[in-house]
Amino acid sequence: MKSNLNLSPYDSNRNLFLLFLLFVAVWLYMLGARTLVPTDEGRYAEMAREMAATGDWITLRLNGIKYFEKPPLQNWMNALSFELFGLGDWQARLWTGLCGLLGIAASAYAAFKMAGRRVAIHTAIILGSSFYWAGFGHINSLDMGLSAMMCLALCGLLIAQTENASASQQRNGMLLCWAGMALATLSKGLIGVVLPGAVLVIYTLWTQQWQLWKRLHLVKGLLLFFAITVPWFILVWQKNPEHPQFFFIHEHFQRFTSTVHKRGGAWYYFIVFLVLGIFPWLTLMGQSVWQGLKAHQSGFQSKKMLLIWVGFIFLFFSVSGSKLPSYILPIFPALAILIALQLDQVSLRSLKISAATMGLIGALGLLFLPRVTSLAKSAFETRLYEAAIPWAMCAALLTMLGALMALIFLRKNRDYAFLSLAISAFLAGQAVFLGHDAWGRYNAGIDYVPQIKALLKPDTPIYAVGQYEQALPFYLQRTTILVEHADELEFGLEQQPELWIPHREQFIKQWQEAVAEHKMAIAIFRPSVYEEMLKLGLPMKVIANDPKRVIVSSH
Repeated sequence: MKSNLNLSPYDSNRNLFLLFLLFVAVWLYMLGARTLVPTDEGRYAEMAREMAATGDWITLRLNGIKYFEKPPLQNWMNALSFELFGLGDWQARLWTGLCGLLGIAASAYAAFKMAGRRVAIHTAIILGSSFYWAGFGHINSLDMGLSAMMCLALCGLLIAQTENASASQQRNGMLLCWAGMALATLSKGLIGVVLPGAVLVIYTLWTQQWQLWKRLHLVKGLLLFFAITVPWFILVWQKNPEHPQFFFIHEHFQRFTSTVHKRGGAWYYFIVFLVLGIFPWLTLMGQSVWQGLKAHQSGFQSKKMLLIWVGFIFLFFSVSGSKLPSYILPIFPALAILIALQLDQVSLRSLKISAATMGLIGALGLLFLPRVTSLAKSAFETRLYEAAIPWAMCAALLTMLGALMALIFLRKNRDYAFLSLAISAFLAGQAVFLGHDAWGRYNAGIDYVPQIKALLKPDTPIYAVGQYEQALPFYLQRTTILVEHADELEFGLEQQPELWIPHREQFIKQWQEAVAEHKMAIAIFRPSVYEEMLKLGLPMKVIANDPKRVIVSSH
């Protein structure tokens, strides 16, 4: 950086490039720094592993069983990653990580077209350092892929409708928008097109700019959309006639209108996660939204479009009968652009409040750390909390240091203060994730993989009794035989009932036969089920156990 603090750090392209390289290096390193955590990470890694192993890229399977809850894009990309680079944690997260970076780049480019270089830089920094975007960019789930593709749709629309866009820029921007919606649909379903479409309708009702619809390139756009989405839906329907009813009715209509998936939540559910997710830019977000509401623009009103995008998607999932923390992830690129557009107009006092808030959170974290082990319910959990404490302390210290540096820099240069908040928040968030790895390893059961693999032969069955392990099949590179507990595979097992054991008595018979014939078999029990098996006198040798599972062999 230049030594003269009166100059902006953005003045030097070399400094910006160095900052970019360091950011990407940390981003990519963190993709493989942790174990895959059930349920989502283990599920989608295993589905892609099975896709690559079987060569069937049309019918999605989990644990060898038909699994029709979601479209295939992420599984395709993960399977391709495995084909190119082998099986592993970072390979399973590569698509998610690249989608996170793509969302940052697309948002920054759209901001550049809307308001210039400085706003583009701020957009990239805000989105890249936001706790939610940086966090979910390192989790192998569908929501980052969906959010990145929806971000392409939003940014394509913003680029196409800017006042100085040429005819070719307008056409290409809208084709990018249509392609983004198509890829979002292949990422997670019809919300990929329904949500952006609803935002556009609300925008035109609010602004009365009906002429906008003449600039959407509807014919070319629809042809592109259907060319991307329709082939797979036809192919999977031809191979699996039961797919359309389950996918379109159960997974879309029933998921939204009911609590069939048992993922409900209070009306304020997503408010909590919005406050957490936009950290450390919460106070700036409030001002930016307010200024956006008051803004008067001629022609296409980009701030209103961004506000509607944020507000409608947030409301849509708030009223839904199915809620998970990651569902609101698509709103963060729009929030980042809104904050960046307003950043140079916010008062010095607001920046001081942001810095002080971040420092206060770090200080409260340090005060709470000595008491964190009191949350443990057993000696086993105490060890997991203890393993997280050094990383949590690191995160707390980073936030306090970043806040202090920001308050110091604010006296001379707001840009250095802004960067201090962003860098410390990003690194603190990654430290929190590293601290969670002890819990991740426990939930995944990865520490038991060597013991299990030592006993496995090609024909050794692995039974999952009373529970389904979401990550172990990926690390063992083997599917399991479900006993009693269908879990989320209930629909697939209705189509393929021969692939599981619905009643415990049948499992006991098979296990006793393996013991009598001196054949190796492995079983993973829920602890309460294991105790019941002991009472029945079932011959078992314990390989490993913890509060979540007991793993046994037949001899």
